[in-house]
Amino acid sequence: MKNNEAESILDTLLADARAAGAEAADAVLYHAVSHGISWRMGKLEDVERSESADLGLRIMVGRRQASVSTTDQSRASLKELVTRCAAMAKAAPEDPYCGLAPEDRLAKPPFKDLDLGDYAEPSTEDLKSRAAECEEAALAVKGVINSEGAGASYGEGQKWFAASHGFFGQSGGSNHSVSVSVLAQDKNGMERDYDYDSKTHIIDLLPAAAIGKNAGERSVRRLSPKKIKSRPAPVIFDNRLSRSLLSHLSGAANGAAIARGVSFLKDKKGEMIFAEGVNIIDDPHIARGAGSRPFDGEGVANARIDLIKNGALTDWLMNSSQARQLGLETNGRALRGTGGAPGSGTTNLYLEAGAATLADLIGKAGEGLLVTDMFSPQVNSNNGDYSVGCSGFWFEGGAIAYPVSEITIAANILEMFAGLTPANDLEFRGATNAPSVLIPSMTIAGD
Repeated sequence: MKNNEAESILDTLLADARAAGAEAADAVLYHAVSHGISWRMGKLEDVERSESADLGLRIMVGRRQASVSTTDQSRASLKELVTRCAAMAKAAPEDPYCGLAPEDRLAKPPFKDLDLGDYAEPSTEDLKSRAAECEEAALAVKGVINSEGAGASYGEGQKWFAASHGFFGQSGGSNHSVSVSVLAQDKNGMERDYDYDSKTHIIDLLPAAAIGKNAGERSVRRLSPKKIKSRPAPVIFDNRLSRSLLSHLSGAANGAAIARGVSFLKDKKGEMIFAEGVNIIDDPHIARGAGSRPFDGEGVANARIDLIKNGALTDWLMNSSQARQLGLETNGRALRGTGGAPGSGTTNLYLEAGAATLADLIGKAGEGLLVTDMFSPQVNSNNGDYSVGCSGFWFEGGAIAYPVSEITIAANILEMFAGLTPANDLEFRGATNAPSVLIPSMTIAGD
C-alpha cells in the first residue's frame, strides 16, 4: 500500500468520525507480510506466507471513548465501522484521562530515517537453504544426535497513523531470522539447546552455519549435568537470558502499572535502584534497531530516555493518558495496536555494557551458578519477589566446573538489581538486550 492511499483511507475515516459526532479521533492502519519455513532432519516440514491489513479506529466524545477494528477496508464497511464506534463512545463510561496527545508534542515531518529494513523478501528456496545450512552445521557437532528443527523467516510491516488534530505519519521495517534447536546425547542421557539471530537487514544476520554450530556446541556442553545442594550463592545470567531482567524492570516502570499502584517501583522514582555506574537506556532512534520508530503510537516526538541513570530510576514509560493520571507529561512511549486505546512500553531497551568480561565475573564470584537456560520466571508485581526454574553450569575456583540442571533460583528483584554487575558482552538480537550480569547472592534450590 502506498502512503497516499493509506493517508486517503485514514483521512476519510476521521472525516466520517467527525460527521458522526466525534470530538476527537485517531486511526491506525497496518500492513504486514510474513514468510517462513520449518526444516527438520534434512527435510522441509512447513512453508507459510501471509499478508494482512488491519485497521483500528478510536473515537472520543467528551471524556468517553471507544475503539473498533476491522480487516475490511471497503467504503461501506468503514462507514458502518464509524457509526458503530461513535455509538459505543457515546454510551461508554467517562474516563477523565482520555484524549489525544498534546498537539505541541507531536512529531513534525520530515521524520528521521532510521534505516529499519531492506525489504528484501527471500524466496522460499533461500529460506530453505538458510535453515538447512543451520541445521546441518548443528548436526555436524560431535555428540549431537537429533534435531528439534530449524527455521528461517522474513517479515515486514508498515504502519500509518493519523489523528484528528492534524497528525499523519508512516513507519515500518523488516526482519530476517534463523534459529535451530538440537539434542545431544552421551551415556548419561540427552540435553537440548538452541541458538538464533534476528536482524532488520539480511547483511547483518549471523551466518546460518555459525548459528547452527553454536547451538550444537551448547547442547554438547550441557551433557551429564549434576545435581547441586540447596544453598545461597552468586548467580550469573548469560547474555541470552539477562534481558529478561530488563523486561521485569520495564513492566514495573510502565505507566499503567504505576497509575494502578501495582508495581514494586511505584514509590521508587528518583531513588537508587542499581549500583552507581549502571545505566539502562531506551532509545527509539537506533539505526536498524529492532524497536526503533520515528514517533510513538500517538504521534508524539520520541527521544532517548536514560531509564536508569548512574543507578537511579529517572522516569516511567508513559503515554498521554497515563501521564495525565500521574500529573506528568508523556515521554513518547505510547504503543498502539488496532484493538483498543494506546498502551505504553519500551522501544530499544538495553543495559550498557560494563568493563569486565564474563570470565572476569566468574573469577570475581569464585563459586556459583552460571544460568544458560530457564523457564517460567515469576515476579510478584507488588513486592518484587522473583523465582525461576533453570539450568546451566556450576563454577568454582573462578572456572566452569560442570553442567547442572533441575534448579530453582529465588531472590527479591530489587535486591538483585541493587547488586547487579554487568559484563562487556552486550549483543543486540532484538528490542531488549543486556550483557551477562552477576548477582552477588540468590537462593538456589537443588537437592
